[in-house]
Amino acid sequence: MSILSPETQVKVEETLVSDGLLTQPELEQLKDKAARAKQPILAYLIDSGRITDEQLAKALAEVNSLPYVNLSSIHVNEKTLSLLPKDIGQQYMAVPIGEMQNYLVVAMLDADNLQAVDFLSSKIGRPIKAYAASESGIRRVLEQYGKLGLQHGLTSMLEIEPTGAAKTEKPTSADKVQTIVQDSPISRALNAIMEYAVNNNASDVHVESLEHELKIRCRVDGVMREIMRLPKNTEAPLVSRIKILSNLKIDEHRIPQDGQFTIKVAGKEIDLRIAISPVVWGEQVVLRLLDKSDTALQLDEMGYNGRALRMVKKALAQPHGMILTSGPTGSGKTTSMYAMIQTIKNDTINIVTLEDPVEYKIEGVNQIQINPDIGLTFASGLRSVLRQDPDVVMVGEIRDKEAANLAVQAALTGHLVFSTLHTNSAAGILPRLLDMAIEPFLIASTVRTVIGQRLVRKVIPGDAYQSSPAETLAIKNTIGTILPKSPAEVAKIGADLGYQNLPLATQNAYTLVKPKPTPDSPTGYKGRMGLYEVFEVTEAMQEVIVKRPTTTMIHKVAQSQGMITMKQDGYLKALAGLTTVMEVNRVASADS
Repeated sequence: MSILSPETQVKVEETLVSDGLLTQPELEQLKDKAARAKQPILAYLIDSGRITDEQLAKALAEVNSLPYVNLSSIHVNEKTLSLLPKDIGQQYMAVPIGEMQNYLVVAMLDADNLQAVDFLSSKIGRPIKAYAASESGIRRVLEQYGKLGLQHGLTSMLEIEPTGAAKTEKPTSADKVQTIVQDSPISRALNAIMEYAVNNNASDVHVESLEHELKIRCRVDGVMREIMRLPKNTEAPLVSRIKILSNLKIDEHRIPQDGQFTIKVAGKEIDLRIAISPVVWGEQVVLRLLDKSDTALQLDEMGYNGRALRMVKKALAQPHGMILTSGPTGSGKTTSMYAMIQTIKNDTINIVTLEDPVEYKIEGVNQIQINPDIGLTFASGLRSVLRQDPDVVMVGEIRDKEAANLAVQAALTGHLVFSTLHTNSAAGILPRLLDMAIEPFLIASTVRTVIGQRLVRKVIPGDAYQSSPAETLAIKNTIGTILPKSPAEVAKIGADLGYQNLPLATQNAYTLVKPKPTPDSPTGYKGRMGLYEVFEVTEAMQEVIVKRPTTTMIHKVAQSQGMITMKQDGYLKALAGLTTVMEVNRVASADS
């Protein structure tokens, strides 16, 4: 730690107290102890464990009016690390961590050292933006120079275990092959790819075969991002490695194959679902990451608000009926059903689920993994489950007429049933059931609540700004009819919709927020939340259903009864500073 001026040290001490890390009496006592130990007070605070070097680095940055970054969980890609040699990084205690606009972001121990900043800028050959960081954080990133270089023989932190691998006392020839593969450089390359994906909260990893190389992309917060390209000669061994771990045929290249295996990162198990397909230049592999750890998501934490939240909770309070959720793959339908289970779960009811796969383990819930290879489908599993005295049944997906009919019969016979269908909107669910040959009167009498959803990225709030004329027009066209018309309506409508301080519909511009790029989130977005449209099957809706309506007809009736569409919900969230209008437009269509 560099020597501080007396004025700076006093300000740092005041900051530590104001941040609640120490009280003033504690600080005075610790100063006496530091004096007796003949140590500077700040060094004594760290050595004695009263504060961490991360807390001190943050306080120093605040005092010196410097931007600060916590590097404890940042994982930097190889391309960025290669911009600054490791030896220079060690000499200046500086590491590149990302790009922001036209600048390279560099974390430094002495971010206010202008001479060092100028030297690093000239060394890299581009302007840099210096962030203050702790010494331990910088050393963590320096260690990544050895961990993230795929072509440099890295050592992985992952433990990879093939699902269902046989264990014998004597090693067989298959065991020997497995050992050779695990020790190979291609195995370490795969481990590094998966480590990057897990640490960056990716939902999918795509290994894509091109004519002359192999492209690796990850889907983070719903958006694809290229992370690296590998030589073409790595394709065959990499795909074979994945096939071995998934217990698939390594010599089959003509037809698609599906499998799964498990990885363990920092003691946390992640299930990987594997889909391999032949393409023009080879084979494409998509790995979907599923966190097996318990989830404690609640409905209100996921983006359900106001009347939508009230309708879902009202349906959950019913002893029987169906709650159906719709949306494309990866829109959070299963997570919504898990949150519903968390809401009603207790020791007085028996909850049974049929899933493919079981994405989260929930204590106190009987979860069944679908396995079509042995005849355990949603339909056959549901038939068996209904003989196990369930109160609540969750069916991962209604895929065919048989499963749909059984789910409806379960709801008719006194069970509360959750399930999902693949449709573009909430209104599309009911016609989809009609397509599956479910009688209209059965749909009208069993379906309680219908949900449509999409996921949008959460914005890291930056500067506030006034909406442009185009944005203002889009907001008024979408939610002008539901925004308050006068100050007297603000509180009432805000409570109904679940949003405080709503602007008036008559404003000429609306306050929105810009994404704020950060070193670990250069896009200015981090995490996702749901956009929802929810409607109840009321008596008026039942009368419409028996006439075999189209999706458009149902949508109009639902809106006339007060349904907030997904796009309207998105714009309300944008006005609340939770996301952006551009992000809502990306995922929600004009008629949703």
